[in-house]
Parts: sequence; structure tokens; C-alpha cells
Amino acid sequence: MSFLTGYLFIFLARVSDVTLATIRMLMVVQGRKIQAAIIGFFEVSIYVTALSKVVSNLDNPINLFAYAFGFACGNLLGVTIENKIALGKLSTQVILKGANGDNEKLIMDLREKGFGVTTLEGYGREGSREILQIVINRKDLNRLKEIVYSYDRDAFIMANTISPVSGGYFSSIKKK
Repeated sequence: MSFLTGYLFIFLARVSDVTLATIRMLMVVQGRKIQAAIIGFFEVSIYVTALSKVVSNLDNPINLFAYAFGFACGNLLGVTIENKIALGKLSTQVILKGANGDNEKLIMDLREKGFGVTTLEGYGREGSREILQIVINRKDLNRLKEIVYSYDRDAFIMANTISPVSGGYFSSIKKK
């Protein structure tokens, strides 16, 4: 039974430290230094503890398996949590199929729902297009897509992660 407990400890420790590593990297990218440092402290403490358990028993291949499997599961869990948290801002460009002026109802709807929309005129292979520039919280991307696609199923939406925002119109979108 103690072997099983050891394997489980290694697995859970590795899941924990890799999950924390994923979240810490998100904090680093977003410039959240204090949070990243605190998470890093716990991450490396857990990592060293799990690694020492594996290294002290190199003759036991199941320890290595538990360590590697914990790493894989930690990645899955870390990415899942990171997607749920969805911290950060996105710069989105929405390229609409409709002719300029035909998209006014969509633009007004987006603005009424709290999105700050800047419109630009673009030219592509098929002629003139209206481009909407919208800065959003990452967690609002699905809501933005739902609204846009309800007006224009052929819209092309791009999103890029951005760093701190200053100036302009920006508000949190409330889910209804």
C-alpha cells in the first residue's frame, strides 16, 4: 500500500506543480509580478519534492511513469484552468462581408452591449469591407463571436493578445 501512496503522491505533486507553472506563465506574460512570484514559490517547492522522490528511487520505473503521467495531466489541467480564468485583453478585428453601411445594426448592437467599436474601411480581393476594431476581455470573446455571427455568418474574426490598455473606451461586458 505504501508504494501505491508513493506513486499517487508523485502523480498529484506533478499535476499540481505543472498546473501552477501554467498559471504562473500566464501571470508573467501579463506582467503580474507578485502573483507570479508567489505561485512560483509553491510550484518549485512541489516540483523539488516530487523530483527528489523519483530520483531517490531510480530503480522503480513506476515512479518515473507516475512523474511523467502527472506532467501530462498537469498540462491538461493547467490549460483548462487558464482557459476558464481567461485573464487578459484581446484586440479583435472583425471583417464583415456586408457592404459598408449595411452593418450599422450590428455595430449599434455591439455598442449597446458594452463593446467599444471602431470602424475602418478595408479593401480585399472581393472589394470594399468594413472592419471593426474591438478591444475586449479574453473571457468575452465567445460572446462577441455569438453576436457577430448572428448578423454575419461569413464574418472573419481575428484575435490577438495585447498588453495593458490605456485610453479609449473599454468596459466589462455583463453576461445576460
